[in-house]
Amino acid sequence: MTANKSAFDVNYDGWVEFFTGLGQPSYRAGQVCAWLWKRRVFDPESMTDFGKELRAALAASLDFSFPEITRSERAKDGTRKFLLVMRDGARVETALIKQGDRLTACLSTQSGCPIGCPFCATGASGFDRNLTAGEIASEFAVMEESAGRDIQNIVLMGMGEPFLNTEAVLDAVRTLNHPKMRGLGIRHFTISTAGIVPGIQALAASGLGVRLAVSLHAADDDLRDELVPCNTSYPVRDLVAAMKDYQEKTGDRVTVEYALFKKKNDTLEHARQLVRLLHGVHAYINLIPANGDVNGYERSTPEDILRFQSVLKSAGFEAEIRAERGADISAACGQLKGKEPPDPAKAKEKRHETRRPHKNERRPHG
Repeated sequence: MTANKSAFDVNYDGWVEFFTGLGQPSYRAGQVCAWLWKRRVFDPESMTDFGKELRAALAASLDFSFPEITRSERAKDGTRKFLLVMRDGARVETALIKQGDRLTACLSTQSGCPIGCPFCATGASGFDRNLTAGEIASEFAVMEESAGRDIQNIVLMGMGEPFLNTEAVLDAVRTLNHPKMRGLGIRHFTISTAGIVPGIQALAASGLGVRLAVSLHAADDDLRDELVPCNTSYPVRDLVAAMKDYQEKTGDRVTVEYALFKKKNDTLEHARQLVRLLHGVHAYINLIPANGDVNGYERSTPEDILRFQSVLKSAGFEAEIRAERGADISAACGQLKGKEPPDPAKAKEKRHETRRPHKNERRPHG
């Protein structure tokens, strides 16, 4: 291990190797993991069951710095939004959602997002880099430390596309699930994707048992090419095939996320197209009223949302309208940006930035 390696990027086997390399018993791995992931103590000097020399060796060998919370906001409904700064200065936003007595952490997997969905503030902010497994997992540790209590659920649907960073995302899940580390039950994890087929296939093959959510938003390629640009690489037919493959391998249903935009994808015919597309898929459909008016994509009317839901329910699908959480602090879906309030002097420069397409992404048609 090098001096600049983050302690959060060390998995359990790595800790065993570290301690045995120092001539220490392997049970030391469980001790340090308990300090980091269960007690949320991030300073080796405070790890009191280690001797002075061992604490010094930990501090000298690894970087125990953790994401810094530079801004925290609380919504009227209890949702909290955090702006976190990683040790190299990369910024991400995360959200902590309160539902009754339970807390759900919405974790980011990238700083920014390269997908570029036109209604999403995250994509409009550009793409910086992928997060490491340790950075993703440390978001959760820092949020628990700030909350002062355990968080029960994790959704990997904050900033970024998880399946453009698949290896790190699955390693973060393993870290947080490992009984000697955070020990969060695997059924408490959900990964949400814009439809990156190889990532869905990798999740199905992993055997982890993590729940899958797919942000669909349209049932035909022409419209989905516009709303979710990665559809030009992974069209609807291939995406649905991957969802069915996931179900065959895991036995789990898929959550389908469908954001509704006025006169764009919310008509009765759009609902019927969705029914036909999902034939044979065991799906729970989460209908999401769009968050305000972004780039001309307006929120559907309550009446149109209810009519859309009625078509789905009549076809036998479980379809619910998602309650809006954290919108008053821009913490709802598609609103995380990882930015401080804008600097007017930089606004003109920012308008000329272009997003970096993923290497597998095809250009939109036309």
